[in-house]
Amino acid sequence: MTDTITITLNGERHALAGPTTAKDLISGIVDKEIGADGTPVDGSRLGIALAVDGEVIRRGQWSGFTLAEGHSVDIVTAVQGG
Repeated sequence: MTDTITITLNGERHALAGPTTAKDLISGIVDKEIGADGTPVDGSRLGIALAVDGEVIRRGQWSGFTLAEGHSVDIVTAVQGG
């Protein structure tokens, strides 16, 4: 049995099925398979930045960074325009 954990995602409570990597969280949000280097395996671009508890987590660290109970996660998407 997997224990549910709760994080704050972009200011709102969000339940996860258990300890989850940042890579898996992003993959689920963008609905794309993400490689170990933090880029989509289909070669597309993400335009996403991730911060946990106010610290930016570099793309290459997503697969090794496990989210835990109480983490505050901010996901920012780049938007073109002016």
